[in-house]
Amino acid sequence: MAEDTFRRLLVVVCDLSPIWWGKQAANASENSDKMQPINAFLNNVLVFCNAHLMMKHTNELAIVCATSSKSQFIYPCPEDVSDANGEESYGNMDGKYEHFATMNNVVVDKVKNIIEEESADDVNLPENSATLLAGALSMTLCYIRQAERNCPVGQSMKARILVLKGSQDVSTQYMATMNCIFAAQKNNVTIDSCLLMSDSGFLQQASDITGGVYFKITKMESLLQYLLWMFLPDPNTRESLVMPGAVQIDYRAACFCHRTLVDIGFVCSVCLSIYCQLLPRCHTCQTRFKLPSAAMTRPKKKKKEKTAD
Repeated sequence: MAEDTFRRLLVVVCDLSPIWWGKQAANASENSDKMQPINAFLNNVLVFCNAHLMMKHTNELAIVCATSSKSQFIYPCPEDVSDANGEESYGNMDGKYEHFATMNNVVVDKVKNIIEEESADDVNLPENSATLLAGALSMTLCYIRQAERNCPVGQSMKARILVLKGSQDVSTQYMATMNCIFAAQKNNVTIDSCLLMSDSGFLQQASDITGGVYFKITKMESLLQYLLWMFLPDPNTRESLVMPGAVQIDYRAACFCHRTLVDIGFVCSVCLSIYCQLLPRCHTCQTRFKLPSAAMTRPKKKKKEKTAD
Protein backbone atom coordinates (compact mmCIF):
# COMPACT_ATOMS: atom_id res chain seq x y z
CA MET A 1 0.00 0.00 0.00
CA ALA A 2 1.09 3.57 -0.66
CA GLU A 3 0.42 4.44 2.97
CA ASP A 4 3.12 1.99 4.09
CA THR A 5 5.79 4.12 2.42
CA PHE A 6 5.31 6.87 5.02
CA ARG A 7 6.89 6.98 8.46
CA ARG A 8 5.08 9.36 10.80
CA LEU A 9 7.25 11.21 13.30
CA LEU A 10 5.66 13.06 16.22
CA VAL A 11 7.82 15.41 18.29
CA VAL A 12 6.20 16.54 21.55
CA VAL A 13 7.51 19.79 23.06
CA CYS A 14 6.63 20.05 26.76
CA ASP A 15 6.75 23.26 28.78
CA LEU A 16 8.39 22.47 32.13
CA SER A 17 8.67 26.03 33.39
CA PRO A 18 9.39 25.74 37.14
CA ILE A 19 7.60 28.99 37.91
CA TRP A 20 4.38 28.05 36.10
CA TRP A 21 4.27 24.50 37.46
CA GLY A 22 5.11 25.81 40.93
CA LYS A 23 2.03 28.00 40.81
CA GLN A 24 -0.07 25.02 39.72
CA ALA A 25 1.29 22.95 42.60
CA ALA A 26 0.44 25.73 45.07
CA ASN A 27 -3.12 25.89 43.75
CA ALA A 28 -3.43 22.10 43.98
CA SER A 29 -2.29 22.08 47.60
CA GLU A 30 -4.93 24.67 48.45
CA ASN A 31 -7.57 22.46 46.84
CA SER A 32 -6.21 19.36 48.64
CA ASP A 33 -5.53 17.49 45.41
CA LYS A 34 -3.85 14.12 45.99
CA MET A 35 -1.75 14.12 42.78
CA GLN A 36 0.64 16.89 41.85
CA PRO A 37 -0.29 18.64 38.56
CA ILE A 38 3.08 17.84 36.97
CA ASN A 39 2.61 14.12 37.69
CA ALA A 40 -0.89 14.08 36.23
CA PHE A 41 0.35 16.01 33.19
CA LEU A 42 3.21 13.59 32.63
CA ASN A 43 0.93 10.54 32.93
CA ASN A 44 -1.45 11.97 30.33
CA VAL A 45 1.38 12.78 27.94
CA LEU A 46 2.81 9.26 28.25
CA VAL A 47 -0.57 7.68 27.51
CA PHE A 48 -0.87 9.90 24.45
CA CYS A 49 2.64 9.00 23.26
CA ASN A 50 1.95 5.28 23.72
CA ALA A 51 -1.25 5.66 21.70
CA HIS A 52 0.71 7.29 18.87
CA LEU A 53 3.20 4.42 18.80
CA MET A 54 0.37 1.87 18.81
CA MET A 55 -1.32 3.42 15.77
CA LYS A 56 1.27 1.94 13.42
CA HIS A 57 4.49 0.01 13.80
CA THR A 58 6.41 2.56 11.69
CA ASN A 59 5.39 5.53 13.86
CA GLU A 60 8.25 7.31 15.58
CA LEU A 61 8.34 9.57 18.63
CA ALA A 62 10.58 12.20 20.19
CA ILE A 63 10.05 14.35 23.28
CA VAL A 64 11.68 17.70 24.01
CA CYS A 65 11.41 19.59 27.30
CA ALA A 66 11.79 23.36 27.52
CA THR A 67 12.47 25.25 30.74
CA SER A 68 13.50 28.79 31.60
CA SER A 69 17.19 27.93 31.29
CA LYS A 70 17.52 25.23 28.64
CA SER A 71 15.87 22.94 26.11
CA GLN A 72 16.83 19.28 25.82
CA PHE A 73 15.74 15.96 24.37
CA ILE A 74 14.48 13.47 26.91
CA TYR A 75 13.48 10.81 24.39
CA PRO A 76 15.27 9.36 22.56
CA CYS A 77 18.21 10.01 24.87
CA PRO A 78 21.36 11.34 23.18
CA GLU A 79 23.55 9.12 25.39
CA ASP A 80 21.73 5.96 24.27
CA VAL A 81 23.41 5.93 20.88
CA SER A 82 24.31 2.27 21.10
CA ASP A 83 20.63 1.35 21.29
CA ALA A 84 18.23 3.36 19.13
CA ASN A 85 15.36 2.85 21.52
CA GLY A 86 17.36 3.06 24.73
CA GLU A 87 16.13 -0.38 25.75
CA GLU A 88 19.34 -1.69 27.30
CA SER A 89 19.01 0.40 30.47
CA TYR A 90 15.60 -0.95 31.44
CA GLY A 91 14.35 -4.49 31.51
CA ASN A 92 10.95 -5.80 30.58
CA MET A 93 8.09 -5.25 33.03
CA ASP A 94 5.21 -7.64 33.57
CA GLY A 95 2.02 -6.58 31.85
CA LYS A 96 3.68 -3.93 29.70
CA TYR A 97 4.97 -3.92 26.17
CA GLU A 98 8.75 -3.62 26.51
CA HIS A 99 9.13 -0.62 24.21
CA PHE A 100 6.40 1.32 26.02
CA ALA A 101 7.80 0.47 29.45
CA THR A 102 11.27 1.58 28.40
CA MET A 103 10.02 4.84 26.96
CA ASN A 104 7.94 5.60 30.05
CA ASN A 105 10.84 4.92 32.42
CA VAL A 106 13.27 7.01 30.40
CA VAL A 107 10.90 9.98 30.21
CA VAL A 108 9.99 9.86 33.91
CA ASP A 109 13.64 9.72 34.98
CA LYS A 110 14.66 12.55 32.68
CA VAL A 111 11.78 14.80 33.76
CA LYS A 112 12.58 14.10 37.41
CA ASN A 113 16.20 15.15 36.86
CA ILE A 114 15.17 18.31 35.03
CA ILE A 115 12.74 19.33 37.76
CA GLU A 116 15.37 18.77 40.45
CA GLU A 117 17.92 20.87 38.56
CA GLU A 118 15.44 23.66 37.88
CA SER A 119 14.19 23.64 41.47
CA ALA A 120 17.74 24.19 42.70
CA ASP A 121 18.11 27.21 40.41
CA ASP A 122 14.56 28.47 40.94
CA VAL A 123 15.61 31.01 43.56
CA ASN A 124 17.78 32.81 41.00
CA LEU A 125 15.05 33.05 38.36
CA PRO A 126 13.06 36.27 38.01
CA GLU A 127 9.29 36.09 38.18
CA ASN A 128 8.89 36.85 34.46
CA SER A 129 11.32 34.16 33.25
CA ALA A 130 10.16 32.76 29.93
CA THR A 131 10.23 29.21 28.63
CA LEU A 132 12.79 28.79 25.85
CA LEU A 133 10.21 27.88 23.22
CA ALA A 134 12.29 29.08 20.27
CA GLY A 135 15.23 26.94 21.34
CA ALA A 136 13.03 23.86 21.68
CA LEU A 137 11.50 24.42 18.22
CA SER A 138 14.96 24.87 16.70
CA MET A 139 16.17 21.59 18.18
CA THR A 140 13.00 19.89 17.00
CA LEU A 141 13.36 21.08 13.41
CA CYS A 142 17.00 19.96 13.32
CA TYR A 143 16.00 16.53 14.63
CA ILE A 144 13.25 16.23 12.02
CA ARG A 145 15.67 17.16 9.25
CA GLN A 146 18.13 14.51 10.42
CA ALA A 147 15.34 11.91 10.66
CA GLU A 148 14.33 12.67 7.07
CA ARG A 149 17.89 12.10 5.90
CA ASN A 150 18.12 8.79 7.78
CA CYS A 151 14.78 7.54 6.46
CA PRO A 152 15.09 4.10 4.79
CA VAL A 153 15.23 3.93 1.02
CA GLY A 154 11.77 3.78 -0.52
CA GLN A 155 10.10 5.51 2.41
CA SER A 156 9.46 9.14 3.25
CA MET A 157 8.98 10.94 6.54
CA LYS A 158 5.88 12.88 7.57
CA ALA A 159 6.69 14.89 10.68
CA ARG A 160 4.62 17.11 12.93
CA ILE A 161 5.18 18.95 16.20
CA LEU A 162 2.88 19.13 19.22
CA VAL A 163 3.60 21.95 21.67
CA LEU A 164 2.18 21.65 25.19
CA LYS A 165 2.60 25.07 26.79
CA GLY A 166 1.30 26.74 29.92
CA SER A 167 3.54 29.75 30.57
CA GLN A 168 3.03 33.18 29.06
CA ASP A 169 4.66 34.48 25.88
CA VAL A 170 7.54 36.92 26.08
CA SER A 171 8.01 39.41 23.26
CA THR A 172 11.81 39.04 23.33
CA GLN A 173 11.43 35.59 21.73
CA TYR A 174 9.22 36.83 18.89
CA MET A 175 11.81 36.96 16.11
CA ALA A 176 13.43 33.62 16.95
CA THR A 177 10.05 31.93 17.27
CA MET A 178 8.78 33.33 13.97
CA ASN A 179 11.94 32.14 12.21
CA CYS A 180 11.21 28.62 13.48
CA ILE A 181 7.60 28.87 12.34
CA PHE A 182 8.52 29.87 8.79
CA ALA A 183 11.22 27.18 8.69
CA ALA A 184 8.59 24.60 9.66
CA GLN A 185 6.24 25.89 6.96
CA LYS A 186 8.99 25.67 4.34
CA ASN A 187 9.70 22.04 5.30
CA ASN A 188 5.98 21.07 5.44
CA VAL A 189 6.09 20.42 9.19
CA THR A 190 2.76 20.91 10.97
CA ILE A 191 2.80 22.60 14.38
CA ASP A 192 -0.10 21.70 16.68
CA SER A 193 -0.59 23.76 19.82
CA CYS A 194 -2.24 22.61 23.04
CA LEU A 195 -2.36 25.49 25.52
CA LEU A 196 -2.81 24.83 29.21
CA MET A 197 -5.27 27.37 30.62
CA SER A 198 -3.79 30.41 28.80
CA ASP A 199 -3.55 31.63 25.20
CA SER A 200 -0.38 32.15 23.19
CA GLY A 201 -0.18 34.60 20.31
CA PHE A 202 3.00 32.97 19.02
CA LEU A 203 1.48 29.50 18.82
CA GLN A 204 -1.72 30.86 17.29
CA GLN A 205 0.36 32.10 14.38
CA ALA A 206 2.41 28.89 14.31
CA SER A 207 -0.62 26.62 13.97
CA ASP A 208 -2.33 28.90 11.45
CA ILE A 209 0.73 29.28 9.21
CA THR A 210 1.66 25.57 9.22
CA GLY A 211 -1.89 24.20 9.02
CA GLY A 212 -2.02 22.77 12.52
CA VAL A 213 -4.62 22.77 15.30
CA TYR A 214 -4.68 25.34 18.08
CA PHE A 215 -6.70 24.65 21.21
CA LYS A 216 -6.72 25.98 24.76
CA ILE A 217 -7.64 23.61 27.58
CA THR A 218 -9.41 25.27 30.49
CA LYS A 219 -9.38 22.23 32.82
CA MET A 220 -6.32 20.07 33.30
CA GLU A 221 -8.51 17.08 34.15
CA SER A 222 -9.62 16.88 30.51
CA LEU A 223 -6.13 17.00 28.99
CA LEU A 224 -5.97 13.34 27.95
CA GLN A 225 -9.38 13.41 26.26
CA TYR A 226 -8.41 16.39 24.12
CA LEU A 227 -5.03 14.91 23.27
CA LEU A 228 -6.55 11.67 22.01
CA TRP A 229 -9.42 13.36 20.20
CA MET A 230 -7.75 16.35 18.55
CA PHE A 231 -4.01 15.72 18.37
CA LEU A 232 -3.67 11.96 17.92
CA PRO A 233 -5.11 11.92 14.34
CA ASP A 234 -2.69 13.08 11.67
CA PRO A 235 -3.55 16.11 9.47
CA ASN A 236 -4.95 13.92 6.68
CA THR A 237 -7.31 12.09 9.06
CA ARG A 238 -8.53 15.36 10.57
CA GLU A 239 -10.15 16.27 7.27
CA SER A 240 -12.77 13.59 7.99
CA LEU A 241 -13.37 14.73 11.58
CA VAL A 242 -15.34 17.61 13.04
CA MET A 243 -12.68 19.80 14.60
CA PRO A 244 -13.22 22.92 16.75
CA GLY A 245 -13.78 26.17 14.92
CA ALA A 246 -11.00 28.61 14.19
CA VAL A 247 -10.01 31.05 16.92
CA GLN A 248 -9.31 34.73 16.49
CA ILE A 249 -5.58 34.94 15.85
CA ASP A 250 -3.40 37.65 17.32
CA TYR A 251 -1.12 38.72 14.47
CA ARG A 252 0.62 41.52 16.33
CA ALA A 253 4.35 41.72 15.72
CA ALA A 254 7.12 42.66 18.14
CA CYS A 255 9.17 45.73 17.32
CA PHE A 256 12.89 45.25 16.73
CA CYS A 257 13.89 48.14 19.00
CA HIS A 258 12.13 47.40 22.30
CA ARG A 259 10.79 43.84 21.67
CA THR A 260 7.24 44.90 22.53
CA LEU A 261 4.08 43.88 20.69
CA VAL A 262 2.68 46.71 18.60
CA ASP A 263 -0.65 47.22 16.85
CA ILE A 264 0.67 49.90 14.48
CA GLY A 265 4.35 50.17 13.61
CA PHE A 266 6.86 51.42 11.08
CA VAL A 267 8.32 48.88 8.63
CA CYS A 268 11.67 49.20 6.87
CA SER A 269 11.09 49.04 3.11
CA VAL A 270 14.39 47.18 2.58
CA CYS A 271 14.62 44.45 5.27
CA LEU A 272 11.05 44.60 6.67
CA SER A 273 12.22 45.30 10.23
CA ILE A 274 9.45 46.63 12.46
CA TYR A 275 9.78 49.60 14.79
CA CYS A 276 7.36 51.14 17.23
CA GLN A 277 8.47 54.67 16.37
CA LEU A 278 9.77 56.50 13.34
CA LEU A 279 13.57 56.36 13.14
CA PRO A 280 15.99 58.13 10.80
CA ARG A 281 17.97 54.92 10.19
CA CYS A 282 17.15 51.19 10.25
CA HIS A 283 19.10 49.42 13.00
CA THR A 284 19.14 46.16 11.01
CA CYS A 285 20.25 47.10 7.49
CA GLN A 286 21.44 50.68 8.19
CA THR A 287 19.16 52.15 5.54
CA ARG A 288 18.50 55.85 5.99
CA PHE A 289 14.97 57.14 5.70
CA LYS A 290 13.78 60.49 4.50
CA LEU A 291 11.84 61.93 7.37
CA PRO A 292 8.81 64.03 6.46
CA SER A 293 9.61 67.67 6.89
CA ALA A 294 7.20 70.48 7.51
CA ALA A 295 6.12 72.18 4.32
CA MET A 296 7.80 75.54 3.93
CA THR A 297 5.32 78.26 3.15
CA ARG A 298 6.59 81.22 1.25
CA PRO A 299 5.40 84.59 2.41
CA LYS A 300 2.95 86.15 0.07
CA LYS A 301 4.13 89.20 -1.75
CA LYS A 302 2.23 92.29 -0.98
CA LYS A 303 0.50 93.79 -3.93
CA LYS A 304 1.71 97.22 -4.75
CA GLU A 305 -1.04 99.73 -4.54
CA LYS A 306 -1.51 101.70 -7.69
CA THR A 307 -1.08 105.40 -7.12
CA ALA A 308 -2.97 107.89 -9.18
CA ASP A 309 -0.77 110.08 -11.35
